[in-house]
Amino acid sequence: MLTAVDHPATLWFSNDIPVRMVYGGQRWRVTDTPTCLRHSIWSAPLEAHHGLYGWRFQGTNDDGTSLVFDVYKGEDGWHVHKSYE
Repeated sequence: MLTAVDHPATLWFSNDIPVRMVYGGQRWRVTDTPTCLRHSIWSAPLEAHHGLYGWRFQGTNDDGTSLVFDVYKGEDGWHVHKSYE
């Protein structure tokens, strides 16, 4: 299942690579190797997100549920653009 969203998230980094995230009231550990995303792959309008970039990674919550997240950095912080089961 694909879910398109635009909700705030808080990310923590180690050596400029995401390692943890809080999103939707849950803590997510990054459990794969994150992929850096550039603006050319985004379906979000570039006019609203000039210089858009982000990350794709699998996150696993405390219950053991794993999702793949596409996150981007906006002017007001990080946002989840899509999540996949």
